[in-house]
Amino acid sequence: MINSSIYNGSVIHKRFKPKKHFFKYKVFSLFLDLSELKELNNKLNFFSLNKFNLISFYEKDHGERDGSSILDWVKNNLRSNNVSTDNIKVKLLCYPRILGYVFNPLSIFFVYDNNNTIIAILYEVKNTFGEQHTYIFKIKNKKGIIENNCKKKFFVSPFMDLESKYYFKILYPNNKLSVVIDQRDNHGKLLFASQDGIRSDLSSKNLIFSYLKHPLMTFKIISAIHFEALRLWSKGIKLVKKKFKIKNNLTFEK
Repeated sequence: MINSSIYNGSVIHKRFKPKKHFFKYKVFSLFLDLSELKELNNKLNFFSLNKFNLISFYEKDHGERDGSSILDWVKNNLRSNNVSTDNIKVKLLCYPRILGYVFNPLSIFFVYDNNNTIIAILYEVKNTFGEQHTYIFKIKNKKGIIENNCKKKFFVSPFMDLESKYYFKILYPNNKLSVVIDQRDNHGKLLFASQDGIRSDLSSKNLIFSYLKHPLMTFKIISAIHFEALRLWSKGIKLVKKKFKIKNNLTFEK
């Protein structure tokens, strides 16, 4: 039985200041059990692992981003931060490549113990400059809604500086998906972002159905990012100078 699944839903962004801004678009995400990648490659039509297809997943899009095992990358980083990796299962929520292209602003690794309890979460954040920062949290609240917060440590939007905090709120992924991020500074809310979705099994039929509902989705996402940036600029919001460059960074948050 395949444990991986698909979530069809929507993404919302709402900016509160210096000027209000809102957009929403429909998406589908894969929720991949990383131990099943080769099995999915063999069983699914229209899907490939680490090679071109209508829909594909490349390990080099995540983790070390060098094509090495992302499951090993997760385990190594957990062990180095004193999180047990005995009998764990890791699931990754992300967009797939469509016709060879993807941009994932946020990918989330959920780490489960052998009781199917989430013990850690890794938030992998990317920007359009090819950079990546991963925030790792050890999870203490074992049921219902998971909440984490940390200082922003990574330059994402050219219209927003680093002087703020992220507040993550996630419903345990099941039949429904709910990921909420509030970004706040010392004066209040800056940004609200969310993704919701309804679960379906990851099968060839459901995969092609999701694609047909959202054709060329990944191209539309990167186009929407640049279009919304143009709208922000047209509203007179000033660009923030990027202060430093990184390639692939990681922090373990308390």
